[in-house]
This record gives sequence, C-alpha cells and structure tokens, in this order.
Amino acid sequence: MLINPRVALTLAMFVCFACAQREREVTPETPSRPSILLVTLDTTRFDSIGPDAEGVETPAFNALAARGLRFTQAYAPAPQTLPSHSSMLTGLYPGGHGVHENSRRLAEHHPLVTERLQAAGYRTGAFVSAFPLARRFGLARGFEIYDDELPAGSEERSAEETTNRALAWLERSSGEPLFLWVHYFDPHYPYEPPPAFRAQYAAEPYKGEVAAMDQQMGRLLDAFASHAGRDTAVIVAADHGESLGDHGEAQHGNLLYQGVMHVPLVIAGPGVAAGINDSPVSIRRIFHTLLDWAGLGSELSLRSGESTEVVLGEAMIPFLQFGWQPQVMAVEGRQKVIHAGAVEIYDVRTDPAETHDLAGTADLSRPVREAIRDYPIPSPAAPAGPSGTVSDEERRRLASLGYISSDVKPVVRKDAPRPRDMVHLFDDLDSASTLFSTGQYAAAIPLLERILAGDPYNLMTALRIAAAHSAMGRNQQALAAFRRAEGIAPDSSDVRLYLGLHHARTGEWDRAVPLLTRVLENTPSRLPALEALATYREREQQHDEALRLYARIEALRPLTGEEHVRNGLMAMSLGQTNAALQSFERARNLLEEQFMHDLELGVLYLATRRLEESRAALDRVPASHPARAMALFKRAQVSVLLGEPDRARRIEEARMHADASTRELIENERLFR
Repeated sequence: MLINPRVALTLAMFVCFACAQREREVTPETPSRPSILLVTLDTTRFDSIGPDAEGVETPAFNALAARGLRFTQAYAPAPQTLPSHSSMLTGLYPGGHGVHENSRRLAEHHPLVTERLQAAGYRTGAFVSAFPLARRFGLARGFEIYDDELPAGSEERSAEETTNRALAWLERSSGEPLFLWVHYFDPHYPYEPPPAFRAQYAAEPYKGEVAAMDQQMGRLLDAFASHAGRDTAVIVAADHGESLGDHGEAQHGNLLYQGVMHVPLVIAGPGVAAGINDSPVSIRRIFHTLLDWAGLGSELSLRSGESTEVVLGEAMIPFLQFGWQPQVMAVEGRQKVIHAGAVEIYDVRTDPAETHDLAGTADLSRPVREAIRDYPIPSPAAPAGPSGTVSDEERRRLASLGYISSDVKPVVRKDAPRPRDMVHLFDDLDSASTLFSTGQYAAAIPLLERILAGDPYNLMTALRIAAAHSAMGRNQQALAAFRRAEGIAPDSSDVRLYLGLHHARTGEWDRAVPLLTRVLENTPSRLPALEALATYREREQQHDEALRLYARIEALRPLTGEEHVRNGLMAMSLGQTNAALQSFERARNLLEEQFMHDLELGVLYLATRRLEESRAALDRVPASHPARAMALFKRAQVSVLLGEPDRARRIEEARMHADASTRELIENERLFR
C-alpha cells in the first residue's frame, strides 16, 4: 500500500519532530498527486476543433488549449476506436497489444494504466459512449465504475447523457485523488447534431456534432475543476479522425492519411507550461503521462514536451478482412511514410493534404526504415481464440455503426491490391456489411456481387453471397456460390464452416456434421460450428455431448436465458441435479418475468432440501400451467416438510386435481399418511 507523502510526514512528526526535520532537509517534500481527467473524442479530426479550426466554434477546447500544451502533430496509432483506446491505456502500439480492429478483446496480460492508478490509491471511473468500448472488450480493468450502459436499441449515447452520468459520479466521489475517463462518440456517421446546432451547421453536420460535443466537454471540465480543486490535470485527445472524402474514403478505418491519423491533443496540469509543441507524438504516450502525474514514472511522459521517437501507426482492417496489403505509417519530423506494398512519402508541414508523393525523390532515415521493417504484422491465418471471436450479435451491432467485421480468414497473396487503389469499393463494402448483418439479404446480394467483380479474391464477400442465398432458401444458387468460394480458397476452413451451416439449415445433418466437426478440429473456438453441433446433439437426445458443447460456447460468450433453460432440462434428464439447478437459476435471472420454468426450479430446490426456495418457486407456477397437477403435488410435499398449518388442505387440493402422472404418486406418498 502506498502512503501519501504528506500523511507519512505528519505521522513522523508525532514520533520525532527532529527526525522529521532532518528528513525534510535531506528530501524535499513531494507535491500531492493531482486528480486527473482524460477526455477522448471519437472520430474527431485535428482541423475540426481548436483555435485553428475553421467554420466551427469550440470554446471549451480553445480555453483548455490556451492554458495547456497543445500538440499540433499528434497521431493516432490506428484509425479505429478500440485499437486506439487500447494503446492509450496500455502505452503500446496495436502491434504490441494485439487489438487491430474493433470487437476484439484486449488480453489480460497487458496491464492497463487504470490498474496501476487504482493500486496507487486513485478512485477510478469511466463513462464510455458507444458499443466498441463495451466492458466485454477488456478495458474495464482497474475501474471502480465502468459505465457502458446504452439506450435500448442503440449502440451509442449522446455526449449530454454521458456527461450527466459522469457528473453524477463526481458528486458521489468524496475521496481523492480521482481518475476520470470520459469518452464522447458524437462526431460519428450519420452526422445528426442536436437541434440547437442543427440549423447553425446545416451545411456541415459533422462540425455541428463536434460543436455540440465541445459544449458538453465544457460542462465536464468546469465540474471537474470545481469538484477536484485547482490542482487538477486534464488530457483531451481524439482516438482518430474522419476522412470526409479525403483520398476517396468517406469515413475511417481503411487508410492512413492525415484526415484519420492526425488528431487533436492537449494536456494541462502540474508541471505543464502553456504553449504549442509541433513535434510528432503518438497518443499512446497518454499512458506514460498519466503515470507521470501519479508519481509512477516519467519515461515518455508528454509533460516534458520532448519527442525523439519515430511515431508509428497502422491500418490493418483491409488486410485482415480482405487480404489486401497491410499498411504501416511512420512519422519523423515533417516527413510521413506510408508502407502498403509500396512506399508513399509526404511532407505533412507543406503538404498536409498529402497530394504530392515524394517517394521518387525523398530519402528515409535509418530509424524510419527499421521501424517500418520491424513493425509486427498480424497473421490472418492464426486461429481465433476467445479474444478473436466475433458473435453474430456483435457483428450486427458493429454494422449498425458502419463497421465491417468477419471471422473469415482472407486469401493472402504477394500481388494483393493496395487499399488506396480499392477506394471505389469502400462504400459498397460498408453498405453490404450493414445489409448482410441486419438480414437484408436480397438488397445485399447485388452489392456483394459488385464487390466480388472488383476484387475476385475477396473470400469474405464470396461466402456472404453464398450465405445470403442459403438464408433466403435459394439452395441451388447457394451451392453454386459455395463452389465459387472453394475455387478462391480450396482448403479454407471458413468455406467448410459456411457450407456446413448451409447443410444444417436445410436439415442435411449427415453432410453438415462431418464438415463442422472438421472445422472444430482446426479451430476449436469457432462459435457458429459449436452452436450448430450443440443444436444437433440436443435434437438427437445426445444430452451429455450437447452439454459439453454448451460449456465450450459459454467460455466464448455468455449464454442466453433460453440456452440456460435448455441446459437445465438436459441436465435434469441426466439426473444432474446441481447442474440443472444452476442453469435454471441463471435463466431466471436473465429472463425475469419471461421465465416459465418455476415448476422445474421448485422440484430441484425440493430435491436439494432448499424448502423455502422450493415453496417460493412452486407458488409462482400459474394455474394455467399444463403440469399444474405436478406442481400441486410437489407443493403439498413441501408444505408437509415445512410443517405449514394448511398442509392438509394442500394435500387434498393435490388429490382433487390429480392426473395420470400424479394420482399414484399421491396415493403412495408416505408424507401424506
């Protein structure tokens, strides 16, 4: 346990004033640690906020920049939400922490800055505004509260709602120091500013969302300063930007140009002199700066303003999803390099729009060449463990935000296209992903066909075409599409998976089971294969094997209430009382009023002599239940065992409503004699 230096000094004074005096003469008193506020602005371009931004008013950010240190060449490590935030909280580039795209889980062996702050005595709170930062993805470690609750039916919440929740937590937080992280998602497509900003920014709604976000950030900054006092530290940074059409990209995630990688960054607080720093820095160094303020080490802290490192970044989604060239960025001084099969070089000071490629004339320094050469490229062929599994629900939720997600391993080849040369497919890829993930297959198929015509080795697209025909019951078209996918990747486990699921959908289990079993031999964590085989084993009354498969599924994702019910019924059929009871209890917690298995729950409680709970469960069984006679019989047993005053009446009621299944049981029940 770390002791506040001032507290330690006070204790020493009570013991020996002279000793304390000598200690002060030898070691200067350490200043108290400030409360810290980290604000992350999703999808916010450098040129859309701050004193240099045109056509938008951001007074809260401007005021902070005026009293703090503003970095005019700050860079995101990746143009997506989860990878970039993972870097800010671990201090690692995506090549180090392994999160290259949304909907992947940060491995627990990568420590978060919040874990260290909490261990050092900080009270910690986080308030995030969108699904890509949900706690399931691994960033909640070390937080006393991690508020990721979103409105029903939505994958994001407004800056106003997030600010309200953060301020309520501040009011309840009396201990110091505090670390508060607030994430705003507003400037994200589709751009729909609040009514107060809609008319003012009708021509540029993206800037309207930035202005609205800035207003809420102003509320947050004022409240934090008022609550935590003068001695506070603040960092405001964007996780990435938005292309807005630059270089042919409408949004973000596929390219590495300035619109998405160049981000706003301001720090203010103890030890920070107001001013402007134009050296390239990575926002991954927010990790080190937080540790510095907390007195846990100053290496790489932004407070010093020094920067000698080569700043790196990546955009791996086109590589991981489609098999296109992997993209790595390096920035040194005024020179920016993008490597994606070929090299592009830009002077971002004189050419911030990156319109003039200097690759034919400019030289690269040795540190830049080595940094690009040594940057770790992820392997699309690596088997997906629990952290790499994307469920159908997660895929749907990401698609609603415009993100493509798939577990299909792409076809990797040396002559793969460069993402910059495929920008004409970006809109179709985004639209087709949303349509496919939301089940609008008829509308998705023409777009998918157009994508495949422009990118014939795109295995994900080929399989989505086959799956769309299968879901619509077009078996012949589906089989033809599967043959086309097999031609692209003859030995692909993904082709076997999708084809196996097609046969399962059509009831051809003799064809489906061998394919799905082979998939699991190669990739044991493939959720769709596990789910299909569990359904098959359950239907075939192979309950032991079905339960084993559901246990594997639960290791990858939470089971639904209905799945817990099925597990409970199968465990009861096998005489596994404790396992059945646990499954029904979980189902009831999840389903609440929709839980319809109180009879089974009451029987299991009775079998384990939990009589009070059995009585409560059996009393919840409605009179309309088809097995009402059994419920009355069991309730009478419980009544006798508990010695209830009305037990005789309950025995008589069980006799009056007895059916073929309970009549003999009642007559032979010794408790009733």
